[in-house]
Amino acid sequence: MRKDDPCIGVCQWDGRTGWCLGCGRTVPEIRAWRKMTPYRKAALARELPRRIRLVAMAQTEAEPGKS
Repeated sequence: MRKDDPCIGVCQWDGRTGWCLGCGRTVPEIRAWRKMTPYRKAALARELPRRIRLVAMAQTEAEPGKS
């Protein structure tokens, strides 16, 4: 893992959104990361925690017997 890269090495994707369960990025965003401008990286980095929370909430709601 690099200091400026949000990857945590999980690399599993949510089938509904296409977001990585570890870092929250899509495959195209992961591929483009190294070529993104610092501004675009910062904007995407601010969005990632929200994406991860949304996927985690959706998975929790989808589990049978959990409330």
